[in-house]
Formats: sequence, C-alpha cells, structure tokens
Amino acid sequence: MRRIEIYGLRIDREVLPREDIVETLIMAAENNGVKILEGDIIVVCSKVVAKSEGRIISLDSVKPSEEAIRIASISNKDPRLVELILRESSEILKVERNNIIVLTKHGIVGANAGIDQSNTGGAGRVILLPVDPDASANKIRRRIKEKLGIDVAVIVSDTYGRPFREGQINLAIGFAGICPYRDYRGQSDRDGYILRIKNIAIVDEIAAAAELVMGQATENTPFAIVRGVEYSRCEDASFKDIVMPKERWLFK
Repeated sequence: MRRIEIYGLRIDREVLPREDIVETLIMAAENNGVKILEGDIIVVCSKVVAKSEGRIISLDSVKPSEEAIRIASISNKDPRLVELILRESSEILKVERNNIIVLTKHGIVGANAGIDQSNTGGAGRVILLPVDPDASANKIRRRIKEKLGIDVAVIVSDTYGRPFREGQINLAIGFAGICPYRDYRGQSDRDGYILRIKNIAIVDEIAAAAELVMGQATENTPFAIVRGVEYSRCEDASFKDIVMPKERWLFK
C-alpha cells in the first residue's frame, strides 16, 4: 500500500516583515505536534515568504504612470495597482475589463503579476511575489539543514487559474532540493506501449495537494509538510526548468 501524509502547520498570528520564517516554521511544527523528518517536502505559501522579505507595498506610495492610467481605464482596476503590475511584468499579454494577464519577470503567466490583496495586514496594502522564489526556497532549505541537521525539499507555492478550467489551484513558483518531474518517457505500460509524453510535474502536484490543508482565507496555515512522496533530489533544478518556452505556446 502506498501512502502519502500531508500536515498543515497552523500559526496564530501574521508573519511580520523581515521575520525568520524558518524559526516560525520549526515552532509551528512543534506547536502542531509534528516533527520535521529527513526527506520531507516543505511547502511554503509565497505570501509569507514575500512578507518575510519585505515585499509589502502601500498603494499610497505608488505614483501611476500614463500607461498604468490607460490600462486602468480599460481593466477597471486601481491605477496604482496597475503600475505595480507593470513593474513586476516583462510582458502584458491580455487586458480587458477586470482582467490583466501578464508574463512576470519570473516567467509566470498569470493575473495581476501575482500581486495579492488578501491577508495583507491592512487596507490599502498589497503583497508582491518574492523576487526570486528559487533563492527563497534554497535559503529555507539551508536554514532547516543548519537548525535541524536534516535534508528536506522545499516548494514555494502560489495560487493560479488554468486555461479552460474554472477555479484555481496551487502551483510551484520556486523549489529547492527536488527534481521537478517524474519522467515516464521511454518506459512501457502494462501492454508494452512505449510512453512518449508522460513527464509529470510533481512539484505542481505537491503544491496543489498541500493547498488542501493550507487553505486561502482564515486558516492561518502557511506551511505544509508532505511526507511519503517518492522524488529525486536535485541540487541544481530551478523554476526555469518547468517554464514552457514561448515558441511552444499552443494558445495565446
């Protein structure tokens, strides 16, 4: 019997700017009666990573450009928010009423450059994505090794919609210590058919599974421990390995 366990680690307060979230993670595990073990996969909500890195912006501090004002008139969004979206993006892909779809500087295609207006700690504030989620994941992984003497994988997750599907799921936007794929290409099925396409993005599957215990609203559960997943450890894999090159985009 194969078995996977997912533990949501609840905390009782907001994560503060410049906070050591590894200390917070370890304390949350202790308070929730869960021990972090060798080989665990730690999923961390991008919002708490961004908060700890000081990526909270007051809209009152933002002066919108003429381009931001123009796009705001089309999208029905706050021009100050649009200005931040422009700053965080490498390309604007689609603008219509209530929607701005962009390619971020990270290589993520999504709405509003991943800028979040929920659970920001106060009205008029927004949270940007971490500058480099891979670097953030690596830092968390190293700090866990230093503090606990164990090797884990770390995934930084965020919530996105999907083309042609309603609703959203959590996806990986950065990771460390884990190969992002389980590659079946070249293997045969039960009937001897050679698989040619199956290359499963397990970092996204793990991020989505972790959301089941992390939640989106008042759960106060920014960390999850995923245990029992078979994965290959990688020291040099990064988010760019799961970003599809634009020349292969089938839909735009």
